[in-house]
Amino acid sequence: MGRIILHEAESFFYRNGRLHAEEIAIEELAGRFGTPLYVYSLAHVRAQYERLRITLAEAAPSIHYAVKANACGALIHALGVMGAGADVVSGGELFRARRAGIPAERIVYAGIGKTGEEIEYALGERIGAFTVESEPELERLSAFARRRGVAARVAIRVNPDVDPQTHVYTSTGKKESKFGLDLERARCAYERAAALPNIEIAGVHMHLGSPLADEKPYAEALDKVAPLCEWLRDRFPSCTTLDLGGGMGIPYRRRQKPFDLAAFAAAVLPRVRVIGLRLALEPGRYIVGNAGILVARVQYVKENAFRRFIITDAGMNDLIRPPLYGAWHEIVAVRETEAHFRADVVGPICESGDFFAQDREAPAVREGDLIAVMSAGAYGFSMASNYNSRGRAAEVVVDGTRVMLARRRETWDDLVRAEDEAPSQYGRVKAM
Repeated sequence: MGRIILHEAESFFYRNGRLHAEEIAIEELAGRFGTPLYVYSLAHVRAQYERLRITLAEAAPSIHYAVKANACGALIHALGVMGAGADVVSGGELFRARRAGIPAERIVYAGIGKTGEEIEYALGERIGAFTVESEPELERLSAFARRRGVAARVAIRVNPDVDPQTHVYTSTGKKESKFGLDLERARCAYERAAALPNIEIAGVHMHLGSPLADEKPYAEALDKVAPLCEWLRDRFPSCTTLDLGGGMGIPYRRRQKPFDLAAFAAAVLPRVRVIGLRLALEPGRYIVGNAGILVARVQYVKENAFRRFIITDAGMNDLIRPPLYGAWHEIVAVRETEAHFRADVVGPICESGDFFAQDREAPAVREGDLIAVMSAGAYGFSMASNYNSRGRAAEVVVDGTRVMLARRRETWDDLVRAEDEAPSQYGRVKAM
């Protein structure tokens, strides 16, 4: 192995001046599959899952991979083979998880806006549990489960009013959040759940937000929910699980320290032991964030009186995190270089917000060179769009010396495949 780019992203490194994903040169992948291109390391996914499992082995947690982070079927399947379940937030994610081979009993279904059709589908699949976000949802679940003649296992999402010190858009455990119920309402909701037909109380759920830098918010939240958990444990024998959600952060910058999993275990495990419920987790970013990069080709290097711009063939439709969250992603040249200049790294989208980096020391690349946007494995492709009628990128999974095209690049025909007719067939619009 050569020089590693980013701490914890061990699967991406320079060897003989060329960026590699495991044993495969990125140049070769770009030449074969084109750009923009998402490249994932399966070794990194496996390693992160194992770190989590081993560090928390004392609690034997059930680990449900958060599909929203990266819905690539090949990655979901690999995690399922290792024993992971899935945390889904839509009928589509449930469909993806089942298609990738995740057993239904290992699936938990979160999300505040479940439709009747989605609930019907999940009940038909006999999933492990529903994360309930509101009293009306509880009533709806009971009605649908009764009609089917099955029991819906539920864990009510508790909002412990803990500030995770992350971006306001991804902070989900504060009292003003749309997610979950406060502690007092949650207790009343559980009493209501116990009285409803075809509802089985399975556990307690919370999720504080993402990405979290350390273990402190988890410890604070556990201290707040402990009395509720103990009350439920003593009152309802079917209540066996405490789901702590996900949110564990990753290093996005070169000198940023990785999430301290040992400190997390030291803070969480003793508290869970006292509470007496089985621990469940829903990691997403922690497993796949540094398992992926976005590869782009430089189209132009443009200068004006104020700025230099590196213009690539990837845009905010491919990776929206920088303009949406102000997120930092390291950007490197696929051919190693010591030369740098100050520049904005931007895409071809017709928005001033279409950028990956602004006024930053960037590798001194030229037209035709390849760059890699690091730490793009989580909330990269999963948030991609067809804005500006751009086809979404291809996704490739690397496993040692093996390469798999997990998703082909979208074509222009794909952009209009769901439209009923070609515009030439619409005819003259009739006046009202």
